[in-house]
This record gives sequence, C-alpha cells and structure tokens, in this order.
Amino acid sequence: MSETVLLVGGGGREHAIARALADGDATLYACAGNRNPGIASIAEGFETLETTDPSAVVAYAEDVDATLAVVGPEGPLAAGVADALDDAGIYAFGPNEAQARIETDKAYQRRFMRDHDVPGCPEFETFDDVEAACEYIDAADGDLAVKPAGLTGGKGVRVIGDQVTAEEAKTYLRDADYDRVVLEERLVGEEFTVQAFVANGDLRVTPAVQDHKRAYEGDEGPNTGGMGSYSDADSALPFMTDDDYEAALNVLEATVDALDGYKGVLYGQFMLTADGVKVVEFNARLGDPEAMNTLPVLDTDFLDVLVAAREGESLPDLSFAPNATVCKYAVPEGYPTDPEAGAKVEITEENAGDALLFYASVDQREDGIYTTTSRAFAVVGVADTVTDAEAIAEDALAVAGEEGLDVRHDIGKPDLVQRRIDHVADLRSR
Repeated sequence: MSETVLLVGGGGREHAIARALADGDATLYACAGNRNPGIASIAEGFETLETTDPSAVVAYAEDVDATLAVVGPEGPLAAGVADALDDAGIYAFGPNEAQARIETDKAYQRRFMRDHDVPGCPEFETFDDVEAACEYIDAADGDLAVKPAGLTGGKGVRVIGDQVTAEEAKTYLRDADYDRVVLEERLVGEEFTVQAFVANGDLRVTPAVQDHKRAYEGDEGPNTGGMGSYSDADSALPFMTDDDYEAALNVLEATVDALDGYKGVLYGQFMLTADGVKVVEFNARLGDPEAMNTLPVLDTDFLDVLVAAREGESLPDLSFAPNATVCKYAVPEGYPTDPEAGAKVEITEENAGDALLFYASVDQREDGIYTTTSRAFAVVGVADTVTDAEAIAEDALAVAGEEGLDVRHDIGKPDLVQRRIDHVADLRSR
C-alpha cells in the first residue's frame, strides 16, 4: 500500500523531515503558516494555513487523502492537532495534547519526573505567585535556573550566575508577569541532546547532538532557538563516554515507561555535570536544529518507522551512517533581539557544494528568497570527522555571503570542541 504523508510545519526541522521522507516510497504533502521553498520543491502540494487550528489541518489532510501525518513543531502539538488527526482516522506521529505536556508545561514536567522517579531530575520548586518565587530566589543558597512553565521558543530561561544576577532574575519575573514559573538548581556542565522515536512501547534512539543556544561566538549573548549543532561519527559526542550516553538512554526509557502509550518523538536535553547526567528538559518533537544532524545520516527508511508505529508493530532498529555532522544557521542581522529582515539569500541547493541546505523562515519573492525576522536557513556538512564536516559547512556559508546575515562560525571548530572536552575533564576531576 502506498502512503500519503502530511507534514505539519514549515521550519528547518520540517525541511529535514521532508528530505527523509522523500528518500522513501511516500507521497508527501505539507502545510505550514509560512511557505518553505525547500519543502515545497519536494512535496506534491503545500498549503499555507494556521497549523494550530486542528480543524484546518484535518481538512487539508482529508483533502489530500493522507494516510499518515508527522507533526513537526510544538505549537500544533499543544493545540491538539495530533488528537484531531487521530480522531479523523489519520495516524499522527506525534503525541496527543496531554502527552505533549512533557514539553509544554515545565512545572508538570518536573513533577512528572519526581512522581515517577525518573533519574536525573534536579532540585526544583514550582510557583504560581511571582512574589513567592522572588522570595525563594532571595532564600536560595546557590544559583538557580528561572523557567517559565509554558512554551517560550527556547528563549524564556534565565540562569542566575550566568546570564543574570538574582536581582535581575526577580525583575525579569515581575516584568514578564508569567502565570507560573519553575525555579531549579543551576546545572553546570556540558549540554547534549538525545532524540528517540517512540511508539507501541518501543524506543529507538539517535546519536547525541550538541546545540548552541547563545547568539554570539564564544557562547555569548542572548539565548536563541539554536544557532547550530554538531554530532560525531558514533552515538556519543567527543566530550562524552559511552556510559554518559547510556545514562541518557536510561532516562528516556524510564520516561517512556511512565508516559504509557506515548507516540512520536521524545527529545531529551541533558547536562553532563560533575554528578553525572541531569535532565535540562524534555521536548515532544524533533529538535531544530538537531533534526538536521540526525535525519541526514539515518540509513533506515523513516517511512518504515511511521508505518510500524501506525500498525502497532515493533519499530525497526535504526541504522546511522558513521559520519559526523555540523549544522550552522544563518540568521538576520540583529537576531534575536532586533532582527533586520529583507536580506537576499544567495545560497541555493545548486551552489551549496557538498553541504545540505535547509530553509527555515524565508520570504520567497518573484526575484528570489529573502530573510524574515527569524532564523533563515541552515547548512549541514556531513563527513568522517567533525572537523571535516565543519569545513564543508563553512564552504557553503562562503557562498551565502555575510551581507544581512549573522552566523556562529565557531560551531564545530576544533578549538571550541576541545574546550568542551577540557571542561568535562575538569568536572570529572573534582
């Protein structure tokens, strides 16, 4: 039976998913609030619609006779799009609204970990009163991470002792007027991500990836949705051991067991600390940019994963090419605080050399493609080593030019990777 797959979402992550599905025997359609020219060039049809409107997504899915759906971003998951698709008889690879709370409600997430004895949970408290949270900050012995309980696009967290002082954290809470907030111990170490495909009680994991949230080189500046990321030629990253990777896998397995019936992607963001692997957060979908590291080296047909999930079968074991990857995002100048849209994007799939090009948020006009105020596009190098993959990505960025664009060129470079290795070595020696 041929499959018609509806892809919900129009970012770089979804472009990577579209590429992975295009490699299999599927007819692909897509819908998103923005028209992604990379996805549109692959899909049989592309509809611009509000993806947080379940009825609109279902109507399009039924119009194209979709037999499967993949929900990419967190917004539609939080809006119950997967629920609506499932109710319409279209299997959605993505958690229902209740299951997606593991990402969409950080207070629930931490209480869930505590209640189910999921390993790696930091000390935390949740608050629905800002002044009570401020009093907790005043009384705390150590530094804290300040997290709004809801979705903030990866930009809402403030870390005392790193990004802000205690007084600045209190001002931030008062000015932002969040309904609920989580305060937890500051985790010091190196972050990494492990993503898993989950269905029918099975869990299949992908290689570890390290994202770079800070906007500027040297890990400076405000947090972003992610400026780029890298993976190594095996499951672990250069600063990790196999035991570190297994510890992350154990956390994911315990979480899936406790969630009971979860389907879709479970993304674990971890911190490798002096006390071992701790959980920074969970997401209920593939990461952006991490999807662009893992899917291009996935040798297993992604469509086979989706079909097995729908049919209630065991998920196939995942096979990955033994390659390293380096992903670098190009963003509009001034991103994320004061982005300037309108720069022409000169890079294309034809002139990107050996790199893979993934479009994110761009404006396609008659005379070309232009930046918006969000992340524009990513280039990904794939090679035997991180160093070689980074060089491929840089060659592509040279074609793109620098006018109107900002890039973190240091991602994946040997000196930055070595600093990660040295940092963990120092932590382990304490």
